[in-house]
Amino acid sequence: MSTVRPIRETIPLEEARALLLDAARPIERTERIPITEAHGRVIPVAPISTVDVPPFDRAAMDGYAVIAEDTFGASAFEPKVLRSIETVFTGEIARHRVTRGTCMQIATGAPLPQGADAVVMVEETEKRGNDEIRILTPVYPRQHVGRRGADITAGQTLLSVGDVLTPSRVGALAAIGLTEVDVFARPRVAIMSTGGEIVEPGQPLAPGQLYDINRFTLSSIVAAHGGVPVAYPAVGDDLPALNRAVAATENDDIVVFSGGSSVGEHDLVIDVIGGLGEVIFHGIAVKPGKPTTFGRIGRRPVFGMPGYPTSCLSNGYMLLVPLLRRIARLPDYQPHTVQLPLSRRVVSTTGRHQFYTVRIQDGAAVPAFKASGDITSMAHADGYIEIPAQTDIVEAGELVIVKFF
Repeated sequence: MSTVRPIRETIPLEEARALLLDAARPIERTERIPITEAHGRVIPVAPISTVDVPPFDRAAMDGYAVIAEDTFGASAFEPKVLRSIETVFTGEIARHRVTRGTCMQIATGAPLPQGADAVVMVEETEKRGNDEIRILTPVYPRQHVGRRGADITAGQTLLSVGDVLTPSRVGALAAIGLTEVDVFARPRVAIMSTGGEIVEPGQPLAPGQLYDINRFTLSSIVAAHGGVPVAYPAVGDDLPALNRAVAATENDDIVVFSGGSSVGEHDLVIDVIGGLGEVIFHGIAVKPGKPTTFGRIGRRPVFGMPGYPTSCLSNGYMLLVPLLRRIARLPDYQPHTVQLPLSRRVVSTTGRHQFYTVRIQDGAAVPAFKASGDITSMAHADGYIEIPAQTDIVEAGELVIVKFF
């Protein structure tokens, strides 16, 4: 005879989030990677520059390198006349020295010739003949000159421990000549679906079977939020198989089961977590996603997500993402939001915080939720609204905050 073990008590969503964040231990492993792969990674050591950037004084404008004093008093009516002795392009070093009465044509970024201490913009000059240059406005020393070390000096600490490498920060690493950088490792997230009815996509379906969805949706979330998804084959609904599956994940940092977290006799994930570790909570006052289990086996957080695709994926956003980002040392995720009127009334379940998918159409938030088992509730949505547990109706036309996926 089948047995059912009801969820006797659920906890609020915010309490669940607090418990799982308390269980998160920021990752300590590090690795060295090429800076070409460093975007989005977190640094454990503050890099120190061994060079000045730029490594030489350079022209900040196209024009003429001059001795500033030679230009004093210059105007369009009384130009100062200098003799151009050379042209210096970017990446070249001048062969001569600028002396009183001479100048050099110079390109933006080219090293400033010896003897010169300023650059006159080409727009403030006139060229007569092959080498006569008329200066129409004066410049002061160092004007239009990018100084050596103006950006970064040798010995300067470039970034801070825990900084996330953005494109500009990767550029700063390249500027000091680095080709590799130490970063915290990405947490490995073991993902496996449970149930004898789950079949790998591409295989023929027997009666009563379904293709695995959750392994792929959860893997996409993990990859987008700083983790490495580690996919495992689907596991049958029996304790020995589930225990063997957990044992195979010993090198992973987080374990996520989908299915097996509910109340039926085959929903054994809670037994596995409790047998090998500690169950922290079972059941959250949310819709969809109520039958969610969370615990710890050793130091590793373990999720038992609902098997229904929408429930599993919504809890991936609401619960797995905050935990994963905390372990990965990434800042809390702030989704892009927009405030829009709701296109039609939505009735919610009082006492459960609802995650309700919507699509944006004609300047309104159009409800897209169908059922917890329907992946198109998410696939046809642009984002979601959150309906607090104490709210039972959101009327058409009411302004709601849409959080984009």
